[in-house]
Amino acid sequence: MDTVGAALVVFGGSWVCWRCKTRKRRKEIKLRQKYFEKKLIVQGSSNIDESKKIKLFSLTELKRFTDNFSNDRVLGQGGQGTVYKGMLKDGQVIAVKRSTSLNESQWKEFINVVILLSQIKHRHVVKSLGCCLEDNIPLLVYEFISNGTLSEHIQKSIDGFIFTWEIRLRIAFETATAITYLHSEFSTPIYHRDIKSSNILLDDKFGVKLSDFGISRAVSMEQTHLTTAVQGTFGYLDPEYFYTGQYSEKSDVYSFGVILVELLTGQKPIRALRPINEDEEIKHEKETSLAKYFVSSMNDNTLVEIVDPLVLKGSIKEDVLEFAYLATQCLNPTGQERPTMKEVTMVLERLRHPNLTCKPPFEPNDESEDWTTRSSSMITSSSMETGNAFPISVTYEHITTNSDSAEV
Repeated sequence: MDTVGAALVVFGGSWVCWRCKTRKRRKEIKLRQKYFEKKLIVQGSSNIDESKKIKLFSLTELKRFTDNFSNDRVLGQGGQGTVYKGMLKDGQVIAVKRSTSLNESQWKEFINVVILLSQIKHRHVVKSLGCCLEDNIPLLVYEFISNGTLSEHIQKSIDGFIFTWEIRLRIAFETATAITYLHSEFSTPIYHRDIKSSNILLDDKFGVKLSDFGISRAVSMEQTHLTTAVQGTFGYLDPEYFYTGQYSEKSDVYSFGVILVELLTGQKPIRALRPINEDEEIKHEKETSLAKYFVSSMNDNTLVEIVDPLVLKGSIKEDVLEFAYLATQCLNPTGQERPTMKEVTMVLERLRHPNLTCKPPFEPNDESEDWTTRSSSMITSSSMETGNAFPISVTYEHITTNSDSAEV
């Protein structure tokens, strides 16, 4: 009897402990759901109907859709979490992003991001389908994009696909339109804050879908954009933001400039420059950012040496040079001197459709046929009136790291 009694006590204690944890868990879930509903109301009646379309998935559902988050379903991994491939009951293929564990205050920020995503409706931005509030780990559900990332296609040929100049130019344009939409179509601009080629997904027709808004923010114009910790990916980080902690729309422009250089050169954002000591048995390669190397090549008139041969083969050299100057302007070390994404989009649109009746964004120099000696300037009302132009020669110390995808 003593043994049976002891067993009952242990069992009873375990049951009470489990019961308390279950009640606490249910209470936390209800609080999150109430906060979610409250945020929908705060967004205003005009957004409530759209926001209510965001489905609150149960943890059981998502486990079933992803085979209990099987490793075989992993689409990709990064500093912000792991993405799994899944399938809904109706056969729709989805992507489920599983981030790191959050405390309750961080859960509120996660819900804010979900609400933010519910307002974004653009053909070149990945569509958010819902989220799960039941686990310690936040779960976001997106539409599945089938053709991988831009980074994958830049760095290697996939299934014999030829990554032509025309396709690169279209991808640059579609990405620019998506970022322009985020910056200009909302009462409070949305800054993506982690624009990089691995966050640009491509569909079966190689159409762009901008993704991963994990650290995005809607920032009012009155705010200083000051952050307590620098967030983003080395190789794409705006150096001005890195040193000041102040993020602005021009920080997104800088990151997009790096993508332009990737498209132009076919190289990684962090590149191996050369062996430090060629006599050593094991060669340690010195690394530098692609942005810094590109700007240096522009200043040294050696652009043609770093452009991807596929770009040279299928393009008009004047278009490639104009594209390169646009990238240089986006990479200006001073944020105020960079173009806006709307201006960038206009330049890319003209490059894609040269017969459009609009003024060229750059002033051609007919006196020289050299690849890297033509002067240029943005055609905006202010530059036309004052004669100001972004400098061609740009020198600065850029951030370097030992990883081509390190996140901070």
